[in-house]
Amino acid sequence: MKPTLDSLIGKRVHFIGIGGAGMSGLARIALSHGITVTGSDVKESTVVTALRALGAQIETTHAASNVEGADVIVYSSAISESNPEFRRANELSIPNLTRAAALSVLMSQSKSIAVAGTHGKTTTSSMMAVALQACSADPSFAIGGTITTSGSNAHRGTGEIFVAEADESDGSFIEYHPFAAIITNIEHDHVDYFATPKDVEDAFRDFASTISSDGFLTYCRDDNGAEKLALQVTSCQLVSYGTTEGCDLILDSIELEPMGSRARAIWRGKVVGVVELQVPGQHNLLNAAAVLATGLNLGFAASELLTGLAMYRGTGRRFELKGTVHGIRVIDDYGHHPTEIDVTLKAARRFAGDGRLVVIFQPHRFSRTQAFYKEFAQSLEQADRVIILEIYAASEKGIPGVTSRLITDLMPNGEYIPNFVEVTDEVINSAKPLDVILTLGAGDVSSLATIIVDGLSRRFS
Repeated sequence: MKPTLDSLIGKRVHFIGIGGAGMSGLARIALSHGITVTGSDVKESTVVTALRALGAQIETTHAASNVEGADVIVYSSAISESNPEFRRANELSIPNLTRAAALSVLMSQSKSIAVAGTHGKTTTSSMMAVALQACSADPSFAIGGTITTSGSNAHRGTGEIFVAEADESDGSFIEYHPFAAIITNIEHDHVDYFATPKDVEDAFRDFASTISSDGFLTYCRDDNGAEKLALQVTSCQLVSYGTTEGCDLILDSIELEPMGSRARAIWRGKVVGVVELQVPGQHNLLNAAAVLATGLNLGFAASELLTGLAMYRGTGRRFELKGTVHGIRVIDDYGHHPTEIDVTLKAARRFAGDGRLVVIFQPHRFSRTQAFYKEFAQSLEQADRVIILEIYAASEKGIPGVTSRLITDLMPNGEYIPNFVEVTDEVINSAKPLDVILTLGAGDVSSLATIIVDGLSRRFS
């Protein structure tokens, strides 16, 4: 039986893989409740250091002895059953919780808003938290990325609302049972878990069925997958947003700028103001529309929500400017699905202006590359130059014949350079003023952005 939040206070909860984006946020909130937190990860990091400063005891090896004495263990989908800590916990019959189940416990005493979708959920949940803060609601939040303005991915607020990013990748988001939910879009992804598009649709339908009957679902009518789902939802109120007539919240008069965007917002037939963002792209305007529609339906003032959205400065690894050297701009982005890459490169092309767009892309997972290599090639062709690293395996085993060359073989402007040192040297030495260099992917490609900034600084010093 799943423990209650009250039953965990004063107990020891051990997090396997505590340094991950989702797990670290849960650990931070658990500590704020007076729960004793221990954990393990494979390496030291700034996240681990920060959690230690808050009182967590963390080992940087996975060892069976780490879980002895724990009352509950929490593990992420990245942890396999062969993990020595997971195995030992089972031998000792220590209750275990998935990351999603643990999050559902932590937000069980709050009015929760779960933000789901194939793309945009980290940005949308971050925007939601910042907008509610501007309304003096002081929400709790647990998000899979660091909000730039606060430098944090999790917070225990004093208000009644808890904003949670709802990850669909393993179907575990049905654990949340939120008061309200946002679905930004629905597409086939995580092909290691969802074999077909229908499997993804079924998972989101199951998630929608867990929304409180006195709550509501906010969904994007511009997205075919989300609109198809909404037609099947009868258990709660529906709130729609988008750029088409008939939405509860409509965006029009859209203006897209190199590092910002704006649009007029119309809520149920009445103009309520202008959405002004400091992040680029129409996709981000739609993310903001989801936040505005949800906030208005909760009864918050449009003016305060819009002020919060205007204050939002982005989330780590979401079109994050890492540095500008001699007119060369270096951006890092988490995009790893063809649709995400398409909208990111559209924004990057606008940002580049008269400069070249140079992309260093690292495919994430063999299964995703096998399923979408043609779509990757098509999306990446928007760049002037594309350098593709070898596939970041994550937890997957290799698939015969599946390499990054599947993508480059389809691209006249694609170069396959698997060596990180060779890639950074090449990009640093060939960069020109006005270029935009974009490191792209969900793996360790992000580490290259800082190296490139440093190398450019040396080259032009």
